[in-house]
Amino acid sequence: MSLNSNKTETLWFLAALTVLILTSFFFGLGSAPLFDVDEGAFSEATREMIVSKNYLTTYLNGAPRFDKPILIYWLQLLSVKLLGCTEFAFRLPSALAGSAWAAIIFIFVRKHTGNRQAFLASALMVLSFQVVVITKAAIADALLNSFLALTMFALLQHITTGSKNSLLLAFAAAGFGMLTKGPIALLIPLAVSFLFYLQEGTLKKWIRILFYPYGILLFLCIALPWYILEYKDQGMAFIEGFFFKHNISRFNTSYEGHSGSLLYYVPVLIIGMMPFTGVLFSVFLNVKKLLSDRTNRFLFIWFCFVFIFFSLSGTKLPHYVIYGYTPLFVLMTRALPLSRHPERFVIWPLMLLAILACIPYFLPIAIQKVDDVYIKAVLAGASELFGLKHILIIIAAGVTLGIVQIIPKISTSGKLIAYGIVLSFLINMHLMPLAGQLLQKPVKDAALMAKKEGYKIVMWDVYYPSFLLYSESFAEERAPKQGEIVLTTVNQLNTLKNPAILYSKYGIVLAKLTR
Repeated sequence: MSLNSNKTETLWFLAALTVLILTSFFFGLGSAPLFDVDEGAFSEATREMIVSKNYLTTYLNGAPRFDKPILIYWLQLLSVKLLGCTEFAFRLPSALAGSAWAAIIFIFVRKHTGNRQAFLASALMVLSFQVVVITKAAIADALLNSFLALTMFALLQHITTGSKNSLLLAFAAAGFGMLTKGPIALLIPLAVSFLFYLQEGTLKKWIRILFYPYGILLFLCIALPWYILEYKDQGMAFIEGFFFKHNISRFNTSYEGHSGSLLYYVPVLIIGMMPFTGVLFSVFLNVKKLLSDRTNRFLFIWFCFVFIFFSLSGTKLPHYVIYGYTPLFVLMTRALPLSRHPERFVIWPLMLLAILACIPYFLPIAIQKVDDVYIKAVLAGASELFGLKHILIIIAAGVTLGIVQIIPKISTSGKLIAYGIVLSFLINMHLMPLAGQLLQKPVKDAALMAKKEGYKIVMWDVYYPSFLLYSESFAEERAPKQGEIVLTTVNQLNTLKNPAILYSKYGIVLAKLTR
């Protein structure tokens, strides 16, 4: 193939990838209210940064927030300054970070195996269920994954070629990752590279990488200034809050009740990789063949370390395992030609659609079996929303998958991408707006009412940072007194004395305690 024709092919694949990114990450980006707790907390902390003009330390409800470093807040701040205080603006940095993440995968895979596999690996990433969700969320994880992918691929490039520039790039990306989510951006590349060199019996090379002076200097120049300034501003409260509470304690203990068994991430992985779960199983079924390749061994170590590390962690959240998804997307493209029954891949998205189609039928049963009044109210609201329209949409998605499956001229990779497009549209046009209407619109509506009427709110037995954002006010978190206005759930109504209901929907209540 000539150089010009190769460039033309690359441009065509990049154009196709751009269309998929726009469809998956940007379409419907602002279609749902911000979800609590995480989206609400990140976005409200950014709003308070704008109000206070303190661009060093983040605050939430007027108190210092040491959960994450500063970079995502700066990016959200810039987006909000340019586009206004909207859901789209708060989520835009994550969508852009996801786009960069996809581009990094494309560039790496193209360099090793060409345009077609590069496009497929990136497309699998762009269209997988959990990535579609995480890149539309106003949190730090899409940004971290982009820096993590760049760090690891640059490390692998250095391992393969000995390039000093690649090593410097790895240190720089790790520095920005450290500014995004802290030590995990350093732990994963250090541990994976150590294990890789250990299995090759060349630990001396790892030590030389670890103590590469120019890389260390570059990393420190990027990451260290904010940490020093934050320590000077907040003292030991920052060290204890950020490093001990939100990093070490998350591994040692179940933080905020987010626990789970050792097998917690198995179903997360199966669902998160939809509609490509069948290809994922092809990776594990062909692991022996794949491990004969040096690059594949690095990718496997990367995924396995993330999976095992977070499986052993006391705190478990679904998005933690995504830090090990990037190598899986590359391995899936390499396992695809080894798959014996690619026609069975469609079973997995069809199973997901079948489960979604059954929701309206399971809800009445669940309502009868649940005792919690708030959960009953949410399930009753879901019964209203998950009606005939929902079933028809799921049927239409299933029919589309069936049509794609029976067209013989479409290749296996083409069918996989079509599955992903169908699922992406389903999430962006139906599931996310539906979830937002059920879980978050009542909170947003109550907040807008409080803002309009100038209410001073007390939060009781609930924690909705998005309420603070939409009401543009602070709220005390305690039991209410007579004469005060409280945001709570229907669970607490019977304990309130003379509550006058100001707003109530799907279990969320705004009430005034009359004297």
